Order: sequence, then C-alpha cells, then structure tokens
Amino acid sequence: MISNLAAGVQAFTSNAFLVDGERTVLVDAGANFDAVGAIRERTDGLDAIVLTHTHPDHIENVSAVREAFGVDVWGFDPDHELVDHAIGDEGRVRLGDHEYSALHTPGHKDDHLCFYAAEPRILFAGDLIFQNGSFGRTDLAEGDRETLIRSIDRVRETVSEELAALHPGHGPSIEGDAYQHVELAGQAARF
Repeated sequence: MISNLAAGVQAFTSNAFLVDGERTVLVDAGANFDAVGAIRERTDGLDAIVLTHTHPDHIENVSAVREAFGVDVWGFDPDHELVDHAIGDEGRVRLGDHEYSALHTPGHKDDHLCFYAAEPRILFAGDLIFQNGSFGRTDLAEGDRETLIRSIDRVRETVSEELAALHPGHGPSIEGDAYQHVELAGQAARF
C-alpha cells in the first residue's frame, strides 16, 4: 500500500510516500509537517528512507524521521550529509513488497533518482515528471533542460506503456493512463 503522508498539508513540502509491506519505506520525507506523527498513524515501524533527490523540500524531515525510527537513508549521493548508503544507477531497492530499479535522472538536480517496478508497473518520479505533462524546474542550481529531456526520454523508454501508477514529487498521483503523462512531459520540456 502506498500513501502520501503530505496529502492535505498546507505548507511548502514535497510528497512523502509511505510504501507499506514486506519492507516499509518512506520515499522522500517532505518538509514543514509532522512526518513522524503521520508515519506512526499508519504503521508501527519503518525500515528505511529512500530519497529521489536532496532539495530541502524533500529532505527537511529526514533527521526527525531517522531519529524516531532508527533507520538509514538511501540516495544517489553518498557524500551528502543525510545519505547513509548510495543507490547507483540501475541499483535495486525493495519498497514495500516489490523490487524497484533506480534510474539516475539528472536535469532537475544532479543526484535525482526515479524508482520503477516492472511487476506492479509503478513509478516514483520525484521532481522529473508531474501530472499533465509538467516537468521539473531547471532554473535552480544543477538544473539543465537538455539533461532533463534526456532523463524524461530514458524513463519513457524504460517504463511500460501500461504504467499503472506515477507518484510525483509534487501534486497528485496518477493512476490510469499514467504513461501518457510521461509522454506529455517529454513533449512539453522540448518547448
């Protein structure tokens, strides 16, 4: 089961997805809300935090969650102070009951990862792809439009055309016709 702990939060935050199952994992911790309390409302424990990238709105709650649950943090950049373990490009990570492949997808930020599981056809897109063809900003440090386009293309070529769910870093999750939103983002980023 996947639930967005930041749903309904009226503050600047990223989505923070609790993936419950065999291995209960938080995908991004968000900012400016009580993530620890939100986790405790839904589950007794947490096994890990996995980061799509290290922009402040995705990581502000990491220290509190790590302390409360005694978990390690996984991300692309092991030199970042909050990352305990590196996940390399095409590395594998268990989220809930499924194995996900990490896709290094820079363009919004150099350490950006998306996570895709072929069996349930689920994509955690971070700040690369959003609903209705929106895509990640490239006007921040480490942002680059051409690199972002290549990253979107890589995701489009990797995921199934029958993508069941796309969970972005901001905005609503997409279930049904999720692949169309990936295609739209690639088109929109080119203009």
